Amino acid sequence: MTSTDWPVYTPWAREHYGRGHEEGLTEGKAEGKAEEAARSVLLVLAARGVHVTDEARGRIESCADVEQLERWIARAAVAGTLEELFETPCG
Repeated sequence: MTSTDWPVYTPWAREHYGRGHEEGLTEGKAEGKAEEAARSVLLVLAARGVHVTDEARGRIESCADVEQLERWIARAAVAGTLEELFETPCG
């Protein structure tokens, strides 16, 4: 039997432990990208002097769709109001 640094010894257990670990890493990276994109939307709006309500901030921060957030980043650069930013809903 091969020695490991973690207490998963059978081939089946190693396979499934590794798969779960990789899925967790992938999910964490996606969440990190969404959080960074949401911060970018808010930074662009703040830099342009667009007032962001608590409701709008919540909507932006809760959006997990990175593609939508990227569209909002582009719109934030030119939108004069939050209504212009939110022309297409998240998800």
